[in-house]
Amino acid sequence: MKHIPMRMCVACREMHPQNELIRIVRDNSSGEIKLDADKKLFGRSAYICRNTECVKLAKKKRGLERAFQCAVDGELYNTAEDMM
Repeated sequence: MKHIPMRMCVACREMHPQNELIRIVRDNSSGEIKLDADKKLFGRSAYICRNTECVKLAKKKRGLERAFQCAVDGELYNTAEDMM
C-alpha cells in the first residue's frame, strides 16, 4: 500500500492529500514567495485548498503571512484564486 502524504490547509486547517492542494513556496535564499504548480521548488512551503472559499479565508486570516512569518503580496492570493 502506497503512503499518501497529507498536508494542512492554512485557511480551513483541515488535512488533505498533498496533491489536492495548491503549494506556495518561500525561497530560502531570496525570500521570494511564489506558487509552485510543479511542486518541485525548494524552500519553506504552505498549502491552500483548491477552492475559492479557502483562498479568500486565507487572505482574511493572513494564513500565508503566519506560515512564512513575513509579508505576502495580496496579488499572490489573486493568482491562487485564478488557478481554480
